[in-house]
Amino acid sequence: MSTIDQQFVEYIVKSLVGHPDDVVVERIIDEKGVLLSLTVNPEDLGRVIGKRGVTAQSLRTLLRALGTKNDARYNLKIVNNDDQRENYTMSSDDPSDEPVKNSTDEPVDNASDYSKKTREELAELDDLDI
Repeated sequence: MSTIDQQFVEYIVKSLVGHPDDVVVERIIDEKGVLLSLTVNPEDLGRVIGKRGVTAQSLRTLLRALGTKNDARYNLKIVNNDDQRENYTMSSDDPSDEPVKNSTDEPVDNASDYSKKTREELAELDDLDI
């Protein structure tokens, strides 16, 4: 059984997309309000988001209006179910054309000579007694 907010988002999105049967709206209530998670066919993701996110922002504005009427705070999350783009990015510097896994576990040392020199100068200034 879906609620009025789920039906509202589902109706609008189904009229926008090319694969209306793939539209799924899940509802979760937490301390921040009501979270509506929208899942669509990967081909329709661009239509739902729109140029520069205009369509998604319009959906959120309509939900805000519905929330004012129902005394609720609605949040809309558009789920990207295209797993390949979520976990991997292509590196333009790598000639092998293999995906590079995004990771923040390893420290990166991209310090140039200029930044090293600047850090040394700042360390010298810290030693001055003024």
